[in-house]
Amino acid sequence: MAKKDYESKTETLIQPLIDANHFELVDVEWVKEGANWYLRVFIDKEGGITVDDCELVSRAFEEILDKEDYISENYIFEVSSPGLDRPLKKEKDFARSIGKDVEIKLYKALNKEKEFVGVLTAYDPETITITLDDESTMVFNRSDVALIRLAFFM
Repeated sequence: MAKKDYESKTETLIQPLIDANHFELVDVEWVKEGANWYLRVFIDKEGGITVDDCELVSRAFEEILDKEDYISENYIFEVSSPGLDRPLKKEKDFARSIGKDVEIKLYKALNKEKEFVGVLTAYDPETITITLDDESTMVFNRSDVALIRLAFFM
């Protein structure tokens, strides 16, 4: 099975558990770090996720993983909060971030810059539009964007 297959199957299997506990499934990730493979599930809820919430989902889903047994590699299963700096990936992430400051990092430089910060004003399946401090707008092709997330100023 490929990365996308593991992530998709995990999403399908875990969604009923997430819904039953009134959580939001933010992302599923199958990734190799060093010598280890990780299957990570990121969950959230209004007011934030607790360690107890992660443990509840982890214990319940480990039973499903054992029963379904669809991953042949040895791996570590983790459930966690996506954190404040989580990337915007899904439609609902973009929808809830309209009007908020976002940070965009590009794969390759545009006008000698790879990082931009502005207010997310529009998005569609192909593009992301932000308004900069000087009130000008920039439109980025999603395929050029390495990362987009909420911007936090210190």
